[in-house]
Amino acid sequence: MEWHLTQKGHPALEGKPERIGLGSARILQQSVVKTYEDMTLEELEENEYEFNKEDERAIEVYRQQRLAEWKATQLKNKFGEVLEISGKDSVQEVTKASEGLWVVLHFYKQGIPLCDLINQHLSGLARKFPDVKFVKAISTTCIPNYSDRNLPTVFIYLEGDIKAQFIGPQVFGGMKLRRDELEWKLSESGAVKTDLEEKPRKPIEDTLLSSVLGPHKEGQ
Repeated sequence: MEWHLTQKGHPALEGKPERIGLGSARILQQSVVKTYEDMTLEELEENEYEFNKEDERAIEVYRQQRLAEWKATQLKNKFGEVLEISGKDSVQEVTKASEGLWVVLHFYKQGIPLCDLINQHLSGLARKFPDVKFVKAISTTCIPNYSDRNLPTVFIYLEGDIKAQFIGPQVFGGMKLRRDELEWKLSESGAVKTDLEEKPRKPIEDTLLSSVLGPHKEGQ
């Protein structure tokens, strides 16, 4: 049995009608079915006329999978910056955060240099970890009479529960705090999945370590 098949725009069939065998047609249909796994959602819609009923059922399942993956990606990448909130926003933005969502909250005040430094570091980390919600708030808008001696303060939340807290300048090591050190602190609480392989050391720690170990002897 032979039949005519023409598909405009299909690279394997474009041009004049070709007389092909039924066996060849089955092979061609199988190849078409396989190609949909490499298509985007837009391409599936543009080429849906090329598939038969059986193909369409398989493709619809695949389409739903791709759509779910796309929605998950959008959810994970919906932040990417540090949001400024006030006390009246804190319940909604922090304690009522979505299921499975990590929130990093920075209590700060303007005019405190270490607070400014941490805000700068958090901006970079928010871009690196867009699936984590980074927020900042002037401390006294959330907790009246919150002591400046406790600043900066960073709280780590998961689904509204505090998982870690870092209070006061000593915890952060002062103005020499580097972004990778802050990233490591957040990773220890579970808030971010760092690509750092070990805890960052300050330059002075490297100097002290070298002085203790001393120069390597030749041949060692």
